[in-house]
Amino acid sequence: MRILVSNDDGYFAPGIAALARALADVAMVTVVAPERDRSGASNSLTLDRPLTLRRAGNGFYFVNGTPSDCVHLAVTGMFDRLPDMVISGINHGANMGDDTIYSGTVAAATEGYLLGIPSFAVSLVSRSASDFSAAARVALDLVSRFVRQPFREPVLLNVNVPDLPFARLGPLRVTRLGRRHKAEPVVRGMTPRNETVYWVGAAGGAADAGEGTDFHAVDGGMVSVTPLQIDLTHTAQIGTVSDWLS
Repeated sequence: MRILVSNDDGYFAPGIAALARALADVAMVTVVAPERDRSGASNSLTLDRPLTLRRAGNGFYFVNGTPSDCVHLAVTGMFDRLPDMVISGINHGANMGDDTIYSGTVAAATEGYLLGIPSFAVSLVSRSASDFSAAARVALDLVSRFVRQPFREPVLLNVNVPDLPFARLGPLRVTRLGRRHKAEPVVRGMTPRNETVYWVGAAGGAADAGEGTDFHAVDGGMVSVTPLQIDLTHTAQIGTVSDWLS
């Protein structure tokens, strides 16, 4: 089995190293990740300049681009055949609810999915974590399950793991995405040259965090597994818009 590993935190991040080590027990692992932190890059591709692919001393490859660039470059320009899976992570921080729209971690997995490869995005729900071993074991378990019983259709899974020792994690829960409140306002600052700058504000708290959501599962110490899709068509409004245009 061959697995492509990527992330959005950069090839030097401890989460991707923990993930690669764990998956090496069951697969041939190739790591292709951004050369620097590209959190929040979403599904962007770099089209205004060429990309470079280099290899670090630890054997990981890094690209001067986005998470989507990394997976696209690896699959369409580096490998002689498709990998069996794409696993993105382990992200340092949650990717739940509305976060998935902006997440580079989810974007790397989405790129694999768009290229016809079963793909998982794995995140550790913590702001200060230093131990990614439990999340790595969860990722390994999911890959092992996939090997034993592959899906019969393309699959894109978003996995969020509470920051707990593996023995204290609750069961895996299939969830839907929750929703957050409106984001906090931008934070205004000044540069030494007296120029006004703005930092994007923090994400809002969970607005829809009821039973069945990813927020609810993680708050209960359980691993959230959310199947995602790419079709953004609002089918319920097709008739409304058709009437509006007629």
